Amino acid sequence: MAVDTETIPLTGRLVLRRFQPGDEKPFKELNEAWISRDFALEPGDREVLGDPRGRILAKGGEICLAELDGVVVGCCALIAIGPSEFELAKMTVSELARGHGIGRKLLAFAINLARVLRAHRLYLESNTKAASAIHLYEELRFRHIPEPKHVSKYARADTFMEMFL
Repeated sequence: MAVDTETIPLTGRLVLRRFQPGDEKPFKELNEAWISRDFALEPGDREVLGDPRGRILAKGGEICLAELDGVVVGCCALIAIGPSEFELAKMTVSELARGHGIGRKLLAFAINLARVLRAHRLYLESNTKAASAIHLYEELRFRHIPEPKHVSKYARADTFMEMFL
């Protein structure tokens, strides 16, 4: 079950976990909400959000979720992009659950999972409009890099970062 407009009791139990059957809907809804609010859904978004099992999991990636009292309030994907490399993508926390450290915990969970998967590098693309997210990435030791050699599939991407594990 994904978050819609109800109030979330932020004193509840937070569980960080990997994708399970049935998580397709909250993963899609959470990402469509932030992307549509700040930008526009692009073809690359529709591909991944419409088929997370095929576009992420079947290709060696993972999806991490934050669940508060049984409600999925956050997500983050690790998309395999090369040997021992993942793109950290589709990270968001429901607006109603922001400001309580859930994003930080979810990101730390994803980084630790990448280590378990023997990743050597994490890469991400963001946008300067997402200043609080960029600040969080910096705090957890992602470093800014010049625009990558490959062309991003997202028109909104103007910030590129990486972390070596």
